[in-house]
Amino acid sequence: MSDQQAALNDIHNFLPCRTPRQWIENALANQDLMLIDHAHCEKKAASTALSLMYRYVDNPELLNKMSRLAREELRHFEQVLAIMKKRGVVYNHLSPARYAAGLRKAVRPEDPGRLVDVLIVGAIIEARSCERFAALAPHLDETLTTFYNSLLKSEARHYQDYLKLAEQANGGPVSERVTAFLAIEQQLIEQPDTEFRFHSGPVSGGIAC
Repeated sequence: MSDQQAALNDIHNFLPCRTPRQWIENALANQDLMLIDHAHCEKKAASTALSLMYRYVDNPELLNKMSRLAREELRHFEQVLAIMKKRGVVYNHLSPARYAAGLRKAVRPEDPGRLVDVLIVGAIIEARSCERFAALAPHLDETLTTFYNSLLKSEARHYQDYLKLAEQANGGPVSERVTAFLAIEQQLIEQPDTEFRFHSGPVSGGIAC
């Protein structure tokens, strides 16, 4: 088994459900919109890492891991923009998906609980991104298939980094909090959505921007 497949198996075991087939069909039918939101996701991921670095300046391990993660996410952002440019896809504003906000509603307001929860949310988002790249890759053109497969390794590592940092911040296992957030995540992934986004639930009927 390859390292990539092992990492993907780990993520499938971690997440509470697979991406619904309807969402994959939504993505394939709306690839320009998928790319635009993917670019937004990469930029938001870098922003999240940087905000953690500014807030928790006394945590050397967090600073190192988030610095690396922010650089990688910005590089991915640049790569998505380059693909979009070649395809004539304009990068514009989109309303955010309910996904990240839905997860963050359960984040505790005070540290150290706040940090633990933010890191768990980060781990779940990275894991779901990886799962969706893998789910989409077999159905896309050669350029996007190669690109999405290339992202699997880094996204899988990001998920693991976030979980390790959450355990460090908690001073021990975080399984109970992870279980609570995964229950929320499953609802957000499986319940119907009104707008298609990279982390949305399945959308029936017309796709809203």
